[in-house]
Amino acid sequence: MDKVKLAIVDDHKLFRDGLAELIDGFSDYKVIIEADNGNDFIQQLPVKGIPDIILLDINMKEMDGFETAEWIKAHHPEMKVLVLSMYENENAIIRMLKAGARGYVLKDIRKKELEQALSSLVSKGYYYTEMVTGKLIHAINTLDDAKPGQSLKDLVSMNPREIEFLKLACTELTYKDIAEKMNLSIHTIDGYRDALFEKLNVKNRVGLVLYAIKNKIVLLE
Repeated sequence: MDKVKLAIVDDHKLFRDGLAELIDGFSDYKVIIEADNGNDFIQQLPVKGIPDIILLDINMKEMDGFETAEWIKAHHPEMKVLVLSMYENENAIIRMLKAGARGYVLKDIRKKELEQALSSLVSKGYYYTEMVTGKLIHAINTLDDAKPGQSLKDLVSMNPREIEFLKLACTELTYKDIAEKMNLSIHTIDGYRDALFEKLNVKNRVGLVLYAIKNKIVLLE
């Protein structure tokens, strides 16, 4: 069986080298590209081949993670991007998911969890952490079983205002901005948010965005 091919795009060479050595120790994976930034990664593709998974840093001086993810989405959507970050930043997570990323992990991830993340990307196409649990996981796992024309959002009942709120939550608007746009009080918006957290069994805004993307309530452009 051929090994899963990986690329690591990160401008910290010491971290990148250590990560490559760790992954090469896994039986089913092989690092074929190590790049300092998005431009470096793109230049290496014709020579070293197309990887299955890209481990992508966000903060890079030249062609950062956002730009690189968008390029991959436009030119090689079959590649699966796993974001590596120092920070659990809600806005960055949402932005990377909308750029096509399939998962988001922190750089202090343990060896076992990294291997689980890679395995999940190969088998399911996505990697989910404790941010996304319960009903959402069920919806994701049954995605391939849905009948043509069937909408998975029917798994959870939402009224029109909740759906409107959910769509706005997938933008970079703050909750205060959303309240103004919907002509509601911030207290009412907090109520919508908490109700959807409970209905979807998610813990934060990222969970809402993942649900909306997977169930095509919002479309990635």
